[in-house]
Amino acid sequence: MNESLPLKLYHYGSEVLKKQSEEVTEFDTGLGSFIDRMIQTLYEENGIGLAAPQVGLSRRIVVIDLSFGEEVERVLPMINPEILSVGGECTMEEGCLSIPGVYENVVRPEQVRVRYRDPEGRALELEADGLLARVIQHEMDHLDGILFVDRLGSIKRTFLAKTLREIAEQENGEE
Repeated sequence: MNESLPLKLYHYGSEVLKKQSEEVTEFDTGLGSFIDRMIQTLYEENGIGLAAPQVGLSRRIVVIDLSFGEEVERVLPMINPEILSVGGECTMEEGCLSIPGVYENVVRPEQVRVRYRDPEGRALELEADGLLARVIQHEMDHLDGILFVDRLGSIKRTFLAKTLREIAEQENGEE
């Protein structure tokens, strides 16, 4: 396997997206290489956030870059993130690389305080609001097997059922 290539992106219907991810316990060069490939995949897919389950690995790793790769020094890799506190409430449209073409309004806390480790294993904390807070929460949901469409009301999910079924069938090779 070429370690410089982007990783395969898994879509709605993949089992790996519904699993609870395991904590990272080894902070070694393999982790750094995997994170580099996640970032490359994020840029290939024109995203702003990516969680390890979306590329087939059930580990508690996310990468975030709100600049779409324009400011690579701003990439935020988070390992084993946990939310310490939340505040406010905000509704904003969300999409997901694993659910292409689907965008819906989702209600989430407007601010978060999160603890995580960097790729070297150092413990850090971050307070975020606005879009960064939303992306952190969205990506952390992936670590718990939750997709943004799971946060929608039943009427909206019913409305999206056909589209989601089509994405799942394509992901699973059905016609």
